[in-house]
Amino acid sequence: MSQFVNNQNKRRNKKLLGELNDFPEGTMSIGRLDEDSEGLLFLTTDGKVSEQVRSKKVEKEYFAQVDGQITSEAVLRLQEGVEIGLRDKKYKTLPCKAYKHDSAPSFKERIKKIRDDRHGPTSWVSITLREGKFRQVRKMTAAVGFPTLRLIRVRIGNIHLHNLESGEWIQVNNFGVADAL
Repeated sequence: MSQFVNNQNKRRNKKLLGELNDFPEGTMSIGRLDEDSEGLLFLTTDGKVSEQVRSKKVEKEYFAQVDGQITSEAVLRLQEGVEIGLRDKKYKTLPCKAYKHDSAPSFKERIKKIRDDRHGPTSWVSITLREGKFRQVRKMTAAVGFPTLRLIRVRIGNIHLHNLESGEWIQVNNFGVADAL
């Protein structure tokens, strides 16, 4: 779980970030990933850095494996912004960068299989946002008819996931909005 404190009784058996390493007191995650998502996560003790990274000035790029062969029309709709549900209201996402991958990216197989291949084809799409609403990418792909099966954040600003393994981390010093653009 990409949090340090367990605030929910039903998640007692889930591992928290603090169990990975002895992080400094006051460390917080920026732009948490939900339980079903993978990828790059920033940790900081600096609230100003947290605000910078969560701002619309910094791009966040995701690779989404979707159910079915995503169409050019669906990708165009993603680029233009789609209407999603957000706290019992409708929200139109901001225009974003999106494109279909011609072949599957070379990520490690998941330990927990998403689904069996006999359930039909899948495809991969890259979506780059400057906002971060609750489960936004999943809601966006579902809104265009291609539900997300696997979601991986690969980039925040100019920092890339590259070949980091799950649980591995690197220290990034002096990350600022200017660095991320």
